[in-house]
Amino acid sequence: MPSSVRSSTPPSAAHGAGGPSEADLLGFVRRTAADATLVSSLPLDPEGRTWIRLDGPGGSEAWLISWPPGAGTGWHDHGGSHGAFATAAGSLTEQSLAAQLPTEGWRLLELADGVDRERQLTEGSGRAFGPHHVHQVFNASSRQHAISVHAYYPPLPMMRRYSRSGPVLRLEQVELPEEWA
Repeated sequence: MPSSVRSSTPPSAAHGAGGPSEADLLGFVRRTAADATLVSSLPLDPEGRTWIRLDGPGGSEAWLISWPPGAGTGWHDHGGSHGAFATAAGSLTEQSLAAQLPTEGWRLLELADGVDRERQLTEGSGRAFGPHHVHQVFNASSRQHAISVHAYYPPLPMMRRYSRSGPVLRLEQVELPEEWA
């Protein structure tokens, strides 16, 4: 993430041995996205994303993230964590793959036809995803910032970054949590 603002909310109580479910994370991100005071506290930068790190439910990791016009993540996964995100302001586009990819042992895959999915997440909408989810998220607006809330369990052990050329997906980089501090 290019620039950061760090903050914390009070620690959440443990949510059982298995941690929060995808539904729990989706409920959390939707409630947090509706918190106008928190959302308005996030500084907006016209040049890059900014964020505030939050304590999610049951030991999950959470982020409040701003997206200036045209900003995006590129293709990535969440290192085996499941998660959820919701749009608090503006609109985000998510492009994802409807296929479970192997997590280890490959650097280049040719994707089958029909695996591409795209959805618009407008203010108040969100989605949950499983541990093998590969996607990219971006703000397609040329004028308006978007803001979203994301939560992951277990806390992200890594993120894999991919490049995409037509049906070819290539593993480019593995990021570790200390790189997001």
